[in-house]
Amino acid sequence: MSVSATSHRPFDAPDPEHIRDRLPFLIRRNLIMRGVRAFLEAQGCVEVETPYAVPTPGEEVHLLPFQTMREMPDGQQHPLFLHTSPEFAMKRLVAATGLALFQFARVWRNGESSATHAPEFTMLEWYQPNMTLTGLMDETESLLKTVLPPTVHRNTCTLDLSQPFERLSMEEAFRRHARVDLLPTQGNAQALAHAAGCSLRDGENWEDLFFRLLLERIEPAIGQTRPTFLTHWPATQAALARKDPTDPRVALRFELYAAGMELANAFEELTDPTEQRTRFEQDSAERRQLYPTRPTWPIDEKLLSALPNMPPCSGIALGFDRLVMLATGAPRIQDVLWIQD
Repeated sequence: MSVSATSHRPFDAPDPEHIRDRLPFLIRRNLIMRGVRAFLEAQGCVEVETPYAVPTPGEEVHLLPFQTMREMPDGQQHPLFLHTSPEFAMKRLVAATGLALFQFARVWRNGESSATHAPEFTMLEWYQPNMTLTGLMDETESLLKTVLPPTVHRNTCTLDLSQPFERLSMEEAFRRHARVDLLPTQGNAQALAHAAGCSLRDGENWEDLFFRLLLERIEPAIGQTRPTFLTHWPATQAALARKDPTDPRVALRFELYAAGMELANAFEELTDPTEQRTRFEQDSAERRQLYPTRPTWPIDEKLLSALPNMPPCSGIALGFDRLVMLATGAPRIQDVLWIQD
């Protein structure tokens, strides 16, 4: 089909969305995606795709999913959600195949908007069977050093990626930057407040205060001159991670921080379906209590059925758009998205 010349917008036409101004960032985005794909394929990972509209969008208590509806030919309707992560489906694939897998997935989180948050964004997620959390830190560090420049400037931070990344346990981070012996206080908000020398706010529980201290005292002090892996989270924050068999007070989980941004979240994966069901039920009950007007959804029974077949495995979710922000120096996530509606 031919297209007339008049159907093309002239180059000097107005660009109200500033797409042309952002082209250097966007072209760099494509180059980084190609580099990441080449790196992970060289590590033996297979790229996959999983559904975006799913019956169970995730179980993170505070995330608000977008809801939609599937209409069947006979008129029946089934509620679906745009997933907040491809995690559940990818674990089913790992369980079925035993393969190392990765995906550039579009994900949706309603109610989020800031310089580093968008309601729709790209998550790079990958899983490595028979790899420990330490091995995944090694691989993640190698990936960043491969696709990012040796020196990264963002806001007031200058990262030297030629140096080894910092690896800091949550216990040591609280001791060093908040002067708190964290683990003995788990579940006791008043004990944590006393140790931190602060007062509890109305209705604030241990988890609330933990994240307040993390935001106010820990995050501003890490990842400023080199990226920091913040490891071994309190067991109450295990999510889908295994507890450390040498210290059940902590979970085999890390988050990666760089230049004031949380870049990634990773687990040595829990494969016990009984414990995982218990955690899902607790998350669901807490979500209903905190957000009684929000939609509900069933536990992912397909995932629970698959977990006994899943090999020991570590998995990571990395915010790809934030990675591009680091590479380009873009101040806002909107600067590295092709178009926003």
